[in-house]
Amino acid sequence: MKLQFESNQEYQLDAIRSVVDIFEGQPLSTGDYEFSLQQANSSLALTEYGVGNAIRLTQQEILKNIQKVQRINGLMESVELLGMNFSVEMETGTGKTYVYLRTIYELNKTYGFKKFIIVVPSIAIREGVLKNLQITHEHFQSLYNKTPLTYSVYDSRNVSSLRGFALSNAIQILVINIDSFGKDVNVINKPNDKLTGKRPIEFIQNTNPIVIVDEPQNMETEIRKLAIQNLNPSCTLRYSATHTNVYNLVYKLSPVKAYDLGLVKQIEVDSIVSEQSFNQAYVKVEAIKAQKTKLTAKLTIDYVGAENIIRKAFTVKNGDNLYDLSNQREMYREGYVINEIHAEDEYIEFSNGTRLQLGATQGGLQDDIMKVQIRKTVEEHFRKEAALNALGIKVLSLFFIDKVKNYRSYEGGTTVRGKFAEWFEEIFAEYAQRPEFKGLIPYEVERIHNGYFAQDKKGILKDSREGRPSEDDADAYTLIMKDKERLLDQNEPLRFIFSHSALREGWDNPNVFQLCTLNETKSELKKRQEIGRGLRLAVNSEGNRVFEKRVNRLTVVANESYEDFARQLQKEIEDEGGEKFEGRIKKKENKVKVTLRKGYDTDERFRALWERIHQRTTYRVEYKTNDLIREAAKQIRKMQVITSPRIIVQRTDVVMERIGIGGVTRSTKAYTVEHPIIAVPDIIGYIQHRTELTRSTIVKILEESGRLSDCLKNPQLFLDSVIHEIDVVLKSMMVDGVRYEKIAGDFYEMRSFDLKEIEEYVDNLYPVKNKEKTVYDHIEIDSLSDTEQKFAKACDNDEDVEFFLKLPRWFIIRTPIGEYTPDWALMLKREKRLYFVAETKSTLDKTKRRESENQKIECGYKHFKEFDEVTFTEATSLEDIQKSV
Repeated sequence: MKLQFESNQEYQLDAIRSVVDIFEGQPLSTGDYEFSLQQANSSLALTEYGVGNAIRLTQQEILKNIQKVQRINGLMESVELLGMNFSVEMETGTGKTYVYLRTIYELNKTYGFKKFIIVVPSIAIREGVLKNLQITHEHFQSLYNKTPLTYSVYDSRNVSSLRGFALSNAIQILVINIDSFGKDVNVINKPNDKLTGKRPIEFIQNTNPIVIVDEPQNMETEIRKLAIQNLNPSCTLRYSATHTNVYNLVYKLSPVKAYDLGLVKQIEVDSIVSEQSFNQAYVKVEAIKAQKTKLTAKLTIDYVGAENIIRKAFTVKNGDNLYDLSNQREMYREGYVINEIHAEDEYIEFSNGTRLQLGATQGGLQDDIMKVQIRKTVEEHFRKEAALNALGIKVLSLFFIDKVKNYRSYEGGTTVRGKFAEWFEEIFAEYAQRPEFKGLIPYEVERIHNGYFAQDKKGILKDSREGRPSEDDADAYTLIMKDKERLLDQNEPLRFIFSHSALREGWDNPNVFQLCTLNETKSELKKRQEIGRGLRLAVNSEGNRVFEKRVNRLTVVANESYEDFARQLQKEIEDEGGEKFEGRIKKKENKVKVTLRKGYDTDERFRALWERIHQRTTYRVEYKTNDLIREAAKQIRKMQVITSPRIIVQRTDVVMERIGIGGVTRSTKAYTVEHPIIAVPDIIGYIQHRTELTRSTIVKILEESGRLSDCLKNPQLFLDSVIHEIDVVLKSMMVDGVRYEKIAGDFYEMRSFDLKEIEEYVDNLYPVKNKEKTVYDHIEIDSLSDTEQKFAKACDNDEDVEFFLKLPRWFIIRTPIGEYTPDWALMLKREKRLYFVAETKSTLDKTKRRESENQKIECGYKHFKEFDEVTFTEATSLEDIQKSV
C-alpha cells in the first residue's frame, strides 16, 4: 500500500498561506532570480559557516502582516509582536505535520529560505515526523518541481553532519529532540575536535534556521524555552492542537470546526458502568495529601444511608476504621483500619495487608466491567469489519491499559499471557464462530492481537513512565511508526493493538475505529488525548482518504457513563479554546438503522424525478482573454501601495549565558532602499508558474495596470499582490464562463442507493412520516442547523410535494473551483409535474456567505440549465420554492 495525499484541501492551504503571508514583502527566492547571496535584497546570507536564512523585514512590518492574516482568519489581532514566535492551532487528525512540511516548501519557493529545524519533545513524535517526511517526499517533489531537499535526524555520534547542514545550498531539514540540546552537558553544546574546536550547535546558530516546534506545550519550561532560543532562530513556528501558551496566533482550526466540517471522525461513546454493585468492600483512592504535620487521603467507600447504600467520599488519616466511617457496613468489619498512608510512593495500606495505589479501586465489579469492555470492542470491530471489508478498508482497534502485566508478563524466562490477553482470545474466538462473522478474519487468534510496550535491556516488558519518555520507548514505538502502511494492509493479520503509552502525542493510525480504555479505575487521562489517537479519517487499500461520514465513526468504549465522558471532553475543549462542543459527541445506543424503502426503484414518481437529474455532465470554461486582461489590470490598479524594502540596523549587546553566547537587542532602525534594484527578476515566469496564464497575457495585464514600475520597489510584495488579484478575477470569470454538456450514456446509477446498511444518530436524522414520498425512512440532516430539519418536515407534510429526496454525497457536480453536491430534489403537483433541485441556506444574502460557496451554487444553476424540465433554485424554506412557481 502507498498512502496518497490530497494537495487541495482548502483548510490546509489556508494554514500554509497564513504562515507564508507573515513575511509578505520579504525579498524573492534567489532560486528564481539570478542575483548573488551578498545582496541586501536576498532572503539568504553567506557566513563563514555556510548558507543561512535572512529576514529583511522590520518587526513593525511583520506585525502589520500578522494583523492582516489575523483579520482574514477572524482571530484576535496581536497588539505587539511577542518575539518572532508564531502559533498555528490545528485539531488532532487534520494533517498538522503535512501542513508544516508543505509550509517549508512554500517558504522556500516564495522567499528562498533553506534552513529548517523541527524540534520534537519525544521519540514518538520524532518517529512520526520522520515517517511523514518519508511518505510525503514523492508527493511534495511532484508539487514543487523536484526542489532539492535533504532531511536528517540529529545524531550526537555524528555531529560532523551539522557542517553539511550549514554548507548546503539545498533545503535542509534537521529533526532534533529537545533533550538533545537543552543542557550544557549535551554533546552539541561542547567544543568538538572534529569541528576544529567549534561547538556543533554553532553550525545551526549561524544559519538562522526557521524553527518548527511540534507540540510546543511539552516544551514550555524555562530551560526548554531557553534551549530553543539558543538555536538562534530567525523565527519559531509552533504547531499544536492544545497549546499551553499562544504566541501571535495566525491560524486556528478548532476541534469544533474540524468536527463540523467532517475533517475528523465522528465520535460515539459506548459506556460500560456498574449499577447496584454493593456486594464487596468497595474502596477507591481519590487523593493523597502531605501536609506539614500529617498525611491524609481521600477515599470513596460504600456508606449505609437512611434508605440504601450510597458511595461517599471521606478524608482519612492513619488509624481510621472504614467500618466506622461507613456507618458500620459489614463488608468493612475486618481488616479495614488504615495502617499507612505513603505520600512519596502514593499508596495506602490497610490492616489486612491490602495495599492500594493512588487512583486504584477494589470491589465494584472492576474485572467484570473490563471484560464487558473487551466484548463490546470485539463485537463492534467485527461489525465494522463486515461493513467496510468490501470497501477495502481495514479496521483497527486500540486498547489502552494501565499495567503491562495485565496483558503480558515475563516469568522465569518465558512470556506469560495476562488476563486481558486471555479474555480477549476467549471473546474473539466466540465472535469468530458466529455465522454472520465466520471467515471474516481468517487468521489464528494469536496473530490478530499484539502489544507495543517498552522493555528493558533484558527484553522484560515494563510500564512506560509518564512524562518524558525514556530511551526504552524507542522500541515500543518503532513498529507502528515505521510500518504504518503494512498495518493498514488487509492482508496483515494484526487488528487489535494493546498499548500502555500510546496516549502520548505522535501515536495514531487513520484506521483506528475503536478505542477501549482498560484501567482499573476510571480513566483520568485527558479525553482529547484519548480520542486523538483515532480521529484521522480512514484510508482504503489504495491509500486514498475516505470522506464518507458513515464510514468515519470512532467508537470509544469507556468505563464511565456517556454523560461523564461528554461533560469532561466539553470541559477540556472549553478550557483550552473557549468553544462549545455540545451535541457533537454521540451516544452509541442512540443510533438507528436507516432503511431503504422496498420497491423505491419501481416507484413511478421516484423514476420520473431521478431520470430527469441523473445524467452526468462535463464542463468547459469560456472567457475572452481581453476581458481577463481588462478586469485583472483594473484590480491591480486598485491594489495596495507597494513599499520599498528596507535595510535593518540592529544594535545588540553580547551576553555570556550559561548555555552559550546570547544577545540583548538595544535598538532597531530601518532605512528604506531608495536606489532602484538593478537585477530585475523574471516576473513573467514567476506569475505564469502560479497562474498558468500565457506570458503574452501576463505582459498585457501588467502593461495595462500601470503598476509595473512598483516591481522595482519590492518585487516579492508586488508579485504576491498581483497574483492574488489575478486569481480573484480568474476564478470569477471561470465561474461566469463555465458551460456544461451532458455526457452521453453516463449516469448516476440508481443502485448506488442500495448500500448494505446505514446507521445514523437520531439527532442527525429526520424521521419520515409519509414514507411513500421518499427513498429512506429517515433523512440525514445537519443537526446543528434547523434549516434542513424544517425543509424536510415541510416536504414530508405538504400535500403539494409529490416526492422528495435528499441528494446523496456521491451525487457530485464538478466545477472549476471544486466538487459540489446540491441539497434536495423534489417534485411538485400542478397541472403538470414541476421538478426542482434546491440548495437550502439559512440566508439568501450572498454577502453573508463565503464567495466559494456562492460560486459553486452559480455552477449549480449552469449545470441544471442543461436539464429541460428541472429548475435549480436557492431557498430558505419550501415556501420560497412554492412562491417561485
